[in-house]
Amino acid sequence: MKFMKLGTRPDTFYTEQATRSLVSDIPTDLVIQINDVTYLLHKFPLLPKCGLLQRLCTDYNDSESVSLELHDIPGGEDAFELCAKFCYGISINIGAHNFVPALCAAKFLRMSDTVEKGNFVGKLEAFFNSCILEGWKDSIVTLQATSKLPEWSENLGIVRKCIDSIIEKVLTPPPQVKWSYTYTRPGYSRKKHHSVPKDWWTEDVADLDIDLFRCIIMAIRSTYVLPPQLVGEALHVYACRWIPGMAKLKTSASSASQAEESKEKNRKILETIVSMIPPDRGSVSVSFLLRLLNIANHLGVSPVTKAELIRRASLQFEEATVSDLLYPSTSVSDQHLYDIDIVQAVLESFLKLWKRMFPAGVENSHFIRSIRSVGKLIDSYLQVVARDDDMPVSKFVFLAESVPDIARLDHDDLYRALNIYLKEHPELSKADKKRLCRILDCQKLSPEVRAHAVKNEFLPLRTVVQLLYFEQEKGSKPTTSNKLPKPHEVLLGAKHRPPTRESQGKQSSLSAVREEIYREKDQVRTTRADGKLPVELERKMIIRGDIEDVRSEKGREFREESMSGSKLDSKKIMRRERSKSEHGHEKGRER
Repeated sequence: MKFMKLGTRPDTFYTEQATRSLVSDIPTDLVIQINDVTYLLHKFPLLPKCGLLQRLCTDYNDSESVSLELHDIPGGEDAFELCAKFCYGISINIGAHNFVPALCAAKFLRMSDTVEKGNFVGKLEAFFNSCILEGWKDSIVTLQATSKLPEWSENLGIVRKCIDSIIEKVLTPPPQVKWSYTYTRPGYSRKKHHSVPKDWWTEDVADLDIDLFRCIIMAIRSTYVLPPQLVGEALHVYACRWIPGMAKLKTSASSASQAEESKEKNRKILETIVSMIPPDRGSVSVSFLLRLLNIANHLGVSPVTKAELIRRASLQFEEATVSDLLYPSTSVSDQHLYDIDIVQAVLESFLKLWKRMFPAGVENSHFIRSIRSVGKLIDSYLQVVARDDDMPVSKFVFLAESVPDIARLDHDDLYRALNIYLKEHPELSKADKKRLCRILDCQKLSPEVRAHAVKNEFLPLRTVVQLLYFEQEKGSKPTTSNKLPKPHEVLLGAKHRPPTRESQGKQSSLSAVREEIYREKDQVRTTRADGKLPVELERKMIIRGDIEDVRSEKGREFREESMSGSKLDSKKIMRRERSKSEHGHEKGRER
């Protein structure tokens, strides 16, 4: 950064009880009050250079002491002291950090060349045009300093000239960048990388106030020179610089008023950033959008901003990973660990969007790939949130059911999520367990997963019967060494499920199910001659209660593995039961 040195005399100002005086043998005849500081000075060096002081002292004699109040001088006492030292010829250094207040104060005091040649304003303007605007960081720091004197800076043209200089340098091709810049990305070293990175300017611009930053970004976007992804990277850098994480948002302020003030500031920054995101898909990552959405819930941003974030995130939802979805819940009513409502909202927006874009989406290959990626993402996400002890069944099931059938080639990942949830929530009621397992399609499970499921001690008995039925219908062979029980063995109570850690509670449940099945068996004892099971009993074996006509015209037979020659197939068992029943009725008639 560059500096301008003016004056040669040593600094002889000193302070005594809020009074600034000058070491001099000449008595002071000019007293200037600025805020709480009193300056004891002399007319002869100040009046020839300051047009304002000349006008204010016209009513006084030259020998008379004058007292003035200049409380409204821009920059306050510090800026005035720079002007006073210039008048006395005391050495001062002007740089980007103090240029703005010095120029504003000099303009206020009318220290122009019309009052005296080589005056302070002329020297400051020459330094501004030849040094500050030609430098990169000088322009950034000067523009940043204008936020303390916005009206004066705007009227003097400082803001406009600095913004033009910054934009001109940002649009410069990277190979032509010769000035110093800040770039602290991990893994980057200027010694190893001789080329200038395309986003070299983002960190320095991120130091600006949000309003000034917006002016620069919108001006850059209007040129259409830089790609949208580069503009999006600048927004990402700015958000990381100014929007704190959730933990900081909750603990940074020491009082309620400070907390609300900080929250309002962060809300404004977030809403402004969202409004500047280029409309191009992929200009920012879906991870960045989801992070903003999570923080937006805590800050209470406008519904328009939240809806825009959800819409933009849904456009790129298939690009997300599970880690992108794992944000802490901000809900006061729900105490669960993860914010599942965000995922639900983005998923619903994704499905609505694709339904509008592809009305016949089943025939579109891009749609199928996209929605299946999202389906796999949701199932993987469910496996993580299933470990949350406070995750309610309703939210878990609602999210799982929101995924359409076309999005799942198989239900293996969904089964794993259900299994984890059942293990982590052993206190679930029978109704909740049935509600969970109702979303599982046994026909879409792989043989390996089905073999695991039929022995799963956490699944309801109805689901296990369903699994066994489809296992026999498909004729699939179990991959485990242990032989699977047959469906009719479970139904008729021929075999008991292995004891588990929930065995005490389950034994009574199993007995009740068997008694119910025996009662139904007695009611429909007259089994049909073609070997079909009674219709009501068949419906009990199907998880989905709305399946009608579960048997075809020929009736399906239960198959039995050829493990030993001594075992009878299911049809023979049913025929034997039928013959026993008829025999019992004949005996009754004889009696």
